[in-house]
Amino acid sequence: MCGITGIFDTRGTGAIAPEQLQRMNDSQWHRGPDEGSLHIEPGLGFGHRRLSIIDIATGQQPLFNADRTVAIVFNGEIYNYQSLMAELQGMGYAFHTKSDTECIVHAWEAWGADCVKKLRGMFAFALWDSKQQTLFIARDRLGVKPMYYSLLDDGKLLFGSEMKSILAYQDEQGGMRREIDPLAVEEYFALGYVAEPRCIFKQARKLAPGHSLTIRRGQPIPEPVEYWDVNFTLDNKIGLDDACDELRERLQESVRLRMIAEVPLGAFLSGGVDSSAVVATMAGLSEGPVNTCSIGFDDPKFNESAFAQTVADRYKTNHRLEIVKSDDFDLIDMLARLYDEPYADSSAIPTYRVCQLARKHVTVALSGDGGDESFGGYRRYRMHLMEERMRSALPAGLRQPLFGMLGKIYPKADWAPRMFRAKTTFQGMARSSVEAYFHSVSILRGPMRDQLFSQKFKAELAGYDAQAVFDHHAAKSNTDDPLALIQYLDTKTYLVGDINTKVDRASMAHSLEVREPLMDHELVEWLATLPSSLKIKGQEGKYLFKKAMEPQLSEDILYRPKMGFAVPLARWFRGPLKQRVRDAILGDRLASTGWFQPEYLRHLVEGHQSGAYDYSAPLWTLLMFEAFLRQVVDGGASVTGLARETEEAVA
Repeated sequence: MCGITGIFDTRGTGAIAPEQLQRMNDSQWHRGPDEGSLHIEPGLGFGHRRLSIIDIATGQQPLFNADRTVAIVFNGEIYNYQSLMAELQGMGYAFHTKSDTECIVHAWEAWGADCVKKLRGMFAFALWDSKQQTLFIARDRLGVKPMYYSLLDDGKLLFGSEMKSILAYQDEQGGMRREIDPLAVEEYFALGYVAEPRCIFKQARKLAPGHSLTIRRGQPIPEPVEYWDVNFTLDNKIGLDDACDELRERLQESVRLRMIAEVPLGAFLSGGVDSSAVVATMAGLSEGPVNTCSIGFDDPKFNESAFAQTVADRYKTNHRLEIVKSDDFDLIDMLARLYDEPYADSSAIPTYRVCQLARKHVTVALSGDGGDESFGGYRRYRMHLMEERMRSALPAGLRQPLFGMLGKIYPKADWAPRMFRAKTTFQGMARSSVEAYFHSVSILRGPMRDQLFSQKFKAELAGYDAQAVFDHHAAKSNTDDPLALIQYLDTKTYLVGDINTKVDRASMAHSLEVREPLMDHELVEWLATLPSSLKIKGQEGKYLFKKAMEPQLSEDILYRPKMGFAVPLARWFRGPLKQRVRDAILGDRLASTGWFQPEYLRHLVEGHQSGAYDYSAPLWTLLMFEAFLRQVVDGGASVTGLARETEEAVA
């Protein structure tokens, strides 16, 4: 687990300034505090920050092949590196280290761009082949590890694990332009993140999951190539009992591979199904007690630490619990600097805290992330399936005008019991399946964004709607199964842009490696062959997963209502953050963009603070956007020594 960065002259062999590359590398010190190295040759510079996990003695990077014609900087872990090493040795390749990094170098020599298809793990890497004058960049299948890149006007390509490394590059032309992409702003206010491959800055891109990019010096830069996609065939005829047995075997293998480390290892334990299943599996594979950690809140509405303790007691783990104050909102500006792009998932706060706690005791932690997407765990999945049954019962010619009218006239009733909050359901019923799902997951739905944005900003959008993100992926989904379709959409959007982004930045801020056994691509591929009836049965989500884990977890862990990792935003914005919200959202920085309708901003603030509406999610989205503008766009090129800064902030 590391931070990587680099400069590549796509047009020639111009000199690479060591001080520029050093500044880029230093900006990611927090991702790898153990070691830092540079490699520079004509037209190329690689930088690497190392968090030592495997082959501590000889796994330094940049790493080279025998004649130093192939160099690599790599972030992540290749879990099948031992079997891959044996295969490559059988082909005649000699290894000089015991690291998974060297496997990628020889895999490139053996298979070229197809080497990524051999890798099982989480990864982002850049590889330079001087014989072929080729730079090869790749990202793992599910986007666990990040990769940003930017092509400057002078032909230099910059890349890095975080945007801050690219922002740190400043030359006589000024480096990358910090011009914000209005289409990315539209996506952010719809989804709470900027969806891959777009970036908040026009001149930058994120390499999409399951993609690689091959750049040959002196040739035009091509589009990235997709080397993997998940295919929801749903054609596996396996019965429930056999599926439970196979799932336990596959989970055990995935967890076992992720327990390989030369440093202290543990797991997050929230008390939910996913993390509890990972811990239970780890306990069965460990000779000694598993290290587990969780955080609780002093507000019982948001505290599920008692359930985590139940699992810890059953498996006799070395369990650490810290109680976080429910008014833990002093991280807003820190998060803006940490994420580099606007990011609106408020659970980033407790995620940051649990990573901070874990790093006091371990260097590697396993998590339960990815389970909801693959197993069908989100409540919104069940709601969507219910709406789908209603949609299919009425012809579109009748359904769309009827429910469209009801959606317009029915009042927004955030204050009412959930059964009376029908406006969103009516609006969803008037839409197609993909449009309805996009509508249901949007933070500011279409009508709200229409009121939020100024005419000036709408002109810049030129008709673009973030719905296009979902339409693009839906066209590639190759399924008409209602559940499989939205699982596919979440795998391509929410899992990558929200969940993986959140965990990567929060963990690496504390130099902690997080591994996700439920995102093993072979497990994901197998689950995609199973019928949707094994994932949601009636009103029970994660049906197969829960049945499989019944021998290892109690009923109150498996079948209690899902709580989530929430924070009390609504109360904050009417209480301790009341003035901060007013100052930020009604202040000069947002107004200076000219992108927002001042009267609607005031409506959101005053409507929420009066108690008439719950606008906590839109207000948090605006608050984080304002912090991004101040901290990233206005606040300097990079955040050097971020891990040290976070420790000082906590103290």
